[in-house]
Amino acid sequence: MASRLVRRTAIACAVATVAGTGLGYALGDPVQPEDILPARTLPGDVCSRIGDVSSLLPKAPNGTDVKLIQGGTTTVTCEVGVGAAQKVRTYSAATLRVTITPYGGKDAGAGQVPYTPAVMAKRTFERSSLEDLDGRPYPTKLSQTANGVAPESWTVRALVQRADIVVQVEYTANPITQKKAEQAALTIADRAIWETK
Repeated sequence: MASRLVRRTAIACAVATVAGTGLGYALGDPVQPEDILPARTLPGDVCSRIGDVSSLLPKAPNGTDVKLIQGGTTTVTCEVGVGAAQKVRTYSAATLRVTITPYGGKDAGAGQVPYTPAVMAKRTFERSSLEDLDGRPYPTKLSQTANGVAPESWTVRALVQRADIVVQVEYTANPITQKKAEQAALTIADRAIWETK
């Protein structure tokens, strides 16, 4: 009986706090800078955490391993590209670019609760002109472009959103089938999402 009373009291207090906060904004209380959540900082090694991408690229001419190069601070880019090489085992040319963007909150205007980072990420994702891809664990959009006369070269763009993070992958390879290019882009996007959890 006592535990029920404590639980009901706690729930009532939580409801009162949320209602009070909403009422405060509705009455015109100014939004303070600390009310707006900033974008989080990504790990300094997030690109290397994505893992080995050599299977998606040609063998480098000098035999060195191909690795994603990280750049940026708030928005991080991971990219690599290898041109035509002699005695190529897989692709003759390919480029991969991964853009990882953590979103911060935003002032919603007088009398309004600030937008959360997740809401801002979702808004950006939904504004994208790429086509929705159903059946995925996270909201995903995709586009495919055939390059050249014969459909042996494809550029695939994948966009995935989870909470406050939006990941965009652009992958171009030749020769490759459309299906394999799509699978590669989605796999990299999923890896990036996983490493930013």
